[in-house]
Amino acid sequence: MNEHRFFLTAIFLAVLFSIIKLYEPFLMIITIASLLAMATYTINLQLYKLTKSKHLSALLSTAFLSILLFGPIVYTITSIGGIVNNFDFTMIERVQTYLRTLDYHLPAPLAFMQSTLDDFISNLNIAQISTTALSYLGSIGKNSAGFLKDMLLIVVFFFFALLNGKDLIDYFKSVMPIDAKEVNFVFSEVTNVMSVVFYSILFSAIFQGALFSLVGMYFGYDGLLLGIFYGFASLIPIVGGALMWIPLCAIEVAHGNTTTAIIIATYSIVVISIIADTFIKPLIIKYINDKMVKTPTAVNELLIFFAIFAGLTTFGFWGMILGPAITTLFLSLLKLYKLLKEKHYM
Repeated sequence: MNEHRFFLTAIFLAVLFSIIKLYEPFLMIITIASLLAMATYTINLQLYKLTKSKHLSALLSTAFLSILLFGPIVYTITSIGGIVNNFDFTMIERVQTYLRTLDYHLPAPLAFMQSTLDDFISNLNIAQISTTALSYLGSIGKNSAGFLKDMLLIVVFFFFALLNGKDLIDYFKSVMPIDAKEVNFVFSEVTNVMSVVFYSILFSAIFQGALFSLVGMYFGYDGLLLGIFYGFASLIPIVGGALMWIPLCAIEVAHGNTTTAIIIATYSIVVISIIADTFIKPLIIKYINDKMVKTPTAVNELLIFFAIFAGLTTFGFWGMILGPAITTLFLSLLKLYKLLKEKHYM
């Protein structure tokens, strides 16, 4: 009996290793799709109650995710080509000339930094910076095919994760050497946090992007494109939307519209960064946690912030999903270990 079990275990490990090697290029994609399926579990559940069809609810949820993923990115890629081709390089010289005419005299407490600031301004080469930025923009179109392929595969795996996810979870519960309640505890913790992270990132990016698109449209820009850019920029910790409104202000200054630049900067800092991000965003997260998550969870915003930042640094774009998931899984296992230890001593 022991030899039979040993042989079966050896065969299983060998096949498992082969499966991992076979699907290694897709492991990240499968992981992202599974985490997104967990994050949107409540939406799929509501659609299932409405349609009474597992296939139709999974299809509708997949269509919803596809619009969120492909819509903004396809519009952005098609718009970038026009920006690069029609870019006015004389504007760069006007910005650089204007910046060098300003008085950068620092106050007395910061006088020790005056020489450093003067050297920085004198050596500032906006033309080179802009050329580099435009080359990056141009490379987006060239490299977008691989990114779109990954997103397409994520959508496909997302559909099957919703369709067969419950059966897979039930199977793992039956074969794992821990109690089903413990598996449910960890799964519930990760699912709840992923839902809060996903919805808060989504709604916050859309909300802040919409606010920035309003000021962009008011001054004659492509508001939808600016809103999409700002929404993605807002996901980057620390710098965030400054990646959008600072260059836009520089463009206005280059055209001699200093007042417009001041209005855009003030609006971006006060309305978006302070009011929307500092005061309204926590209310959005609270509403999501109370109304849209099956079991409300105590989300430490600072921890989630560092998890997203670490995820972006380590894994790139999809790190905003992987970072919180890995952190939550680790904390859930620690909490489960503590509960089991307390139960053992009781």
